[in-house]
Amino acid sequence: LFYQPGYFFANPLEIFKVWKGGMSFHGGFLGVLIAMALWARKSKRNILDVYDFIAPMVPLGYAAGRLGNFINHELPGRVADASLPWAMRWPNPDGIGYLDTLRHPSPLYQMLIDGILVFLILWPYARKARPRLAVGAMFTLLYGCARFFTEWFRVPDWETTVMGLPITSGQVLSLPMIVAALLMLAWAYSRDGKQALRA
Repeated sequence: LFYQPGYFFANPLEIFKVWKGGMSFHGGFLGVLIAMALWARKSKRNILDVYDFIAPMVPLGYAAGRLGNFINHELPGRVADASLPWAMRWPNPDGIGYLDTLRHPSPLYQMLIDGILVFLILWPYARKARPRLAVGAMFTLLYGCARFFTEWFRVPDWETTVMGLPITSGQVLSLPMIVAALLMLAWAYSRDGKQALRA
């Protein structure tokens, strides 16, 4: 829906055919934020506290999802240099044989960097005293930056150029996350004098 809105508005039932792929993290992230807001309102909890509570666990779930992508031979990587020790032949999407060129195992990169590395940085931070919203904002920042980087190794859903530089759909969607996270962190820490740090 994010990548081909015209197609899905013309064919809305295609949205529900999840076996054809299309389970974008960015779209899921937006959906989870909406669900959190509704749940927080119903349970009379502060949505910022809910986000801070959930955020540290998201990278591990994401990592498991990317491992599943690798096992299912989804999300092929870009062409890799033959000298790269872990470059691999990716199964052909039609299920017959393999693609001709060696490729980066991009789901493993995203599992390790976007998932596990983000968790290893975020978890100790979440255990320390910090202002409300800081954990959720830090996750948003770390994931946005990690995803922007690992997109260079993945075959993009679509790609364009900005000021002569190639940029993928995943990078376009990650940039607002990074900007929003920086603003959220600035807002959270600017309130330190008004609100005690949360343990």
